[in-house]
Amino acid sequence: MYEADNAPLQVREDWPVVQPEDLKSGEVLVRIAYTGVCHSDLSVWEGEGPPLPKQFPMIGGHEGAGYVAAVGANTKTKLKVGDAVGVKWLAHTCLGCEDCRKGYETTCGEAGVHGLTCHGTFQQWCVSFADHVTPIPKTLDLASAAPILCAGMTVYKALKQIGGSPGEYVVIPGAGGGLGHLACQYARAMGYKVVAIDSGDDKRKLIESYGIKDFIDFNDGNVIEQVRAATGGRGGHAVIVVAGSKDAYKDPLMFLRPRGTLVAVGVPKDTAVVAPVEPLIPLEFRIVGSYVGSRQDAIEAIDLAADGLVESSYTVEPLKNLPDVFERMHAGKLRGRVVLNCD
Repeated sequence: MYEADNAPLQVREDWPVVQPEDLKSGEVLVRIAYTGVCHSDLSVWEGEGPPLPKQFPMIGGHEGAGYVAAVGANTKTKLKVGDAVGVKWLAHTCLGCEDCRKGYETTCGEAGVHGLTCHGTFQQWCVSFADHVTPIPKTLDLASAAPILCAGMTVYKALKQIGGSPGEYVVIPGAGGGLGHLACQYARAMGYKVVAIDSGDDKRKLIESYGIKDFIDFNDGNVIEQVRAATGGRGGHAVIVVAGSKDAYKDPLMFLRPRGTLVAVGVPKDTAVVAPVEPLIPLEFRIVGSYVGSRQDAIEAIDLAADGLVESSYTVEPLKNLPDVFERMHAGKLRGRVVLNCD
């Protein structure tokens, strides 16, 4: 937990646990077994998250997987004590506004966020909301589920934004990264042909293990020409930008064929997505933003993982290591995703 933006992280063993009788209607108490560590958690701690009102002290985290320990009185739900569930970025939404009614909970004006407006998953006992926790099938272990609850769901929803057809080409820069390796697998599961861009033999081997043949090393030759060569000379039908760097947004439009779609997921610091009028207008490109995912997106993303079509690459560390994980993440020394064991 921390008491102000960028304040020292504290590991507390005396934090009070909300008791079952103190839960409000609609709330559930979740015993967190594992929680992923997302770059958004670091950004929120550093004071660079979304402009939403924070409460302090704050417990971060939003990729939690665990078990229902208690359900608030008078809560209408099918959840039972002992059910495996996921706790995500979106803690709750109003479920009554136009956006919520249409399934676009991500743009609800009354949304609450775990780790930002309410306590998150970097703890053993987390209060969440019955309407928004995600059921986790018994065939998916909780450590593997944790990264899917944000990273996996986010790229899965981004791929749905394309509105494409099986057999079309999707270009994924940063394909071997924390979001990218999941995007590659979800794209394959959805029937797309993937053109993966990254660097190094380790990333190449990882991508090839998913059955993807087209890997482009961005340190080896002209990337734009190689993308076009891999896509029949025309470019991809879509490109998913998952990296949170300015450089990630430099060339993606050049990876597209006419009427192609750029889906923006990564959030760089102090930058804007600027597209030149030429070729944006004459080639009728689309630029689409994509922000986490809805309750249904989460269920679908988890189910694909439970069916063995998607597998997250991660290492497990104890919860007490979070300050060190943040330090490595800030320094760019973190390799792959980290899942914290909360036991």
